[in-house]
Amino acid sequence: MIRNSLIAVALAALVGITAVAPAMANDVNIEQYGWSNSAGGAQNGFRNRIRVYQDGRFNKMTGQQYGRHNLSAVGQEGAGNYGATYQSGNHNIAGIGQFGSNHTTILTQDGNGNIAAGVQIGHGCDANVSQGGSGNIAAFVQACP
Repeated sequence: MIRNSLIAVALAALVGITAVAPAMANDVNIEQYGWSNSAGGAQNGFRNRIRVYQDGRFNKMTGQQYGRHNLSAVGQEGAGNYGATYQSGNHNIAGIGQFGSNHTTILTQDGNGNIAAGVQIGHGCDANVSQGGSGNIAAFVQACP
């Protein structure tokens, strides 16, 4: 009888712990259409979020987050696009939108409360944004032939 009670208490505690974990957990959402697209990355900390949408072929995305409450969002349509976000710190936001082919965007944030976002349209655009410190905002739009 005591054994059954201990097991019930242990199961209730385990359910309680797992119910709390998602509120602090990291989160990844990947949506891909087309052929031979890839996405991946790493998260360390809590309440970090990575969102990926890829439609086309041979598109690649990587995201790395170290800290708390960081958001990375990458959307790519076309072929041969590459997007990367590297975030170290807290409350950083990085967003990439690429439409066309053979674009490359790398966004690096090291600090707190930084925002970086960019859009590339056409073929063969390259962008590299690096933010160090806190409270920085960067945005770009490129149209390449």
